[in-house]
Amino acid sequence: MSTIDPKIDALVPAWLYLPDISERWGVVITEVRDMVRSRKLLAVRRGANNSLQVPADFIEDDGPVKHLVGTLTVLRDCGFSDEEILEWMFTEDPSLPGSPIQALRENRGTEVKRRAQAMAL
Repeated sequence: MSTIDPKIDALVPAWLYLPDISERWGVVITEVRDMVRSRKLLAVRRGANNSLQVPADFIEDDGPVKHLVGTLTVLRDCGFSDEEILEWMFTEDPSLPGSPIQALRENRGTEVKRRAQAMAL
């Protein structure tokens, strides 16, 4: 959990505060914090008050986007930092097409994870 680089910040169209996520999911804030701590969700410090925020595209009404947790694990296992993960997830990939997060939101998780695993080789 670190302060985000402005270049990476500009790639992410919208952010959510942890309390907003907990309200949306109908869970206590500690559950969302635990997900960040256990690296099931990626949060960075940003904004004037340096608060933890999660890209809005990572969140659905009932939890994280399908296949997000597995994709984050693969990328971290490849040695990616949180900023590198954000950059990769939100950068257009003509072979997908679209960005990896778009593909995850469209339930194309296998394609995304395959590309992430290939980067480890």
